Amino acid sequence: MLYAVAGAASWLAFRVFPYREAVVRENLTRAFPDFDEAQLRAVMRDYYRGFAQMFMEIVKSATMTAEEIGSRVEIRDLELPLAQLQAGRPVLLVAAHQCNWEWMLLALTLKLGYPVDAAYKPLVDSWAEREMKKLRTRFGGRLVPAKDLLADIIKRRGVVRAIAMVADQEPTTSETRHWTRFLNRDTAFYLGPEEITRVTRFPVFFIRMRRLARGRYEMGFQPLAQGGEVLPPGTLTERYARLVEEQIRAAPPDWPWSHKRWKLKKSVYQTRARSS
Repeated sequence: MLYAVAGAASWLAFRVFPYREAVVRENLTRAFPDFDEAQLRAVMRDYYRGFAQMFMEIVKSATMTAEEIGSRVEIRDLELPLAQLQAGRPVLLVAAHQCNWEWMLLALTLKLGYPVDAAYKPLVDSWAEREMKKLRTRFGGRLVPAKDLLADIIKRRGVVRAIAMVADQEPTTSETRHWTRFLNRDTAFYLGPEEITRVTRFPVFFIRMRRLARGRYEMGFQPLAQGGEVLPPGTLTERYARLVEEQIRAAPPDWPWSHKRWKLKKSVYQTRARSS
């Protein structure tokens, strides 16, 4: 029933009352300049459909059992972060807004077997904030405001746990940013994962996610940095950006194109400094 509602909503958002159509079209055109009109329209249609389905999945997840979540999100390569945790080392897990990132957190909390602390941005609306916190923590996960994450990690450094972040947002409130080419555009990235790694020397893993079918996903882990590894500035963020871009290009409809990701513009000074 919920998927039927999602189908109707996506049809309306795509055909009748286009939701941020100009933003979606511009973002996709810039990212995939080789797409003809038919390809572009097909990705836009699939994007609206997938986004509506994900919204309904989030609504449903408030009442889904652990078994239902587990059956709909397959996890591959879990032994990679588990080996670090079993050796007594906390791990940093970074993901992107690909597919259903809310189910990603719920599945990870259920299957990892160790505490999961997730960075999040508090919502302005108090009701939405309360309900989303209830949903995200219903299987034992712990939420930490992103601005307090580093302090929390240092304070609880001895706790063997996974610290999870979705790090492809635009760093509009952060003074420190890393600029790189991403989807054919100059793009600013948060340096949060890099700063945490520099301070803690935690091993870092990228969580990839892909859609297998409607309401069914697969997530897996890929090493980004070894525990104790000392990396040149920007290296970890570059590794992350490349994997996110690779994931998006493999499944274009599953990334949030209606989000105004490129509001920040790289200054002429920064461009010249980089080229010099």
